Amino acid sequence: MSEKVVLVLVDGMRPDGLLQSEHPFVETMQREGTCYLAAQTVMPSVTLPCHMSLFHSVTPERHGVTTNTFTPQVRPIEGLIDRLDSRGKKCGMFYNWEELRDLYRPGHVHETFFVNEEKQNDTDPIITDKAIEYIKAEQPDFVFLYLGETDSAGHGSGWMSAHYIETIRTAMDCTKRVYDALPEGYTLIVTADHGGHDRGHGNDMPEDMTIPICCIGAPFEKGAALSGGNIIDIPVTIAKLMDVDPVKEWEGKALHIL
Repeated sequence: MSEKVVLVLVDGMRPDGLLQSEHPFVETMQREGTCYLAAQTVMPSVTLPCHMSLFHSVTPERHGVTTNTFTPQVRPIEGLIDRLDSRGKKCGMFYNWEELRDLYRPGHVHETFFVNEEKQNDTDPIITDKAIEYIKAEQPDFVFLYLGETDSAGHGSGWMSAHYIETIRTAMDCTKRVYDALPEGYTLIVTADHGGHDRGHGNDMPEDMTIPICCIGAPFEKGAALSGGNIIDIPVTIAKLMDVDPVKEWEGKALHIL
């Protein structure tokens, strides 16, 4: 098996918010892929610690990042991007939250594109356009597309508010455009870093801790709704899909692959 992978992360997207959006692509993901709609993230359920766990397959207790301020690891673990680059895989990063620059070591990404969400409106569609252009032109092995506007809507208007649900619909518009543009041989994984409640997140309550993970591609069963799944399982799954040996310190396990 040697798939190429696009990972789309919608910041702060709760599974019930995803379903409540009633976007047609949600039904497509459920019909064409394997979905975990009660997967779990890590504590604290805060953006940067969750992303560090997503890319390093360990909990914050191990990687040491517990706030949205990056601190270098005392006992460094090789992350997903660095692992893929060391195995000759071409990787791209597209994001609108600057702190994500610390998820990988300098020089290990072939293409990056960043737009500051705090200084420009409608950045999710902008970075999606750039990601699609890159995929079509370069056919990279791995692309990470981070869509941050849903989290901003949660903080500004409240999780499960009308504005929050509308930003999920926009994120699903972006995700569908990526899916429709993918050449043969790609798997799409759609997930979130955390959920939220009221106008915040970071607690161990289900609203904050529960995330969706949906995997669409030839290696995954169509129409499967599975239990379990954790954010630290995603890098192990991607490595397996791409026929790359996982880092020995990674603690996750591969999600169900045919």
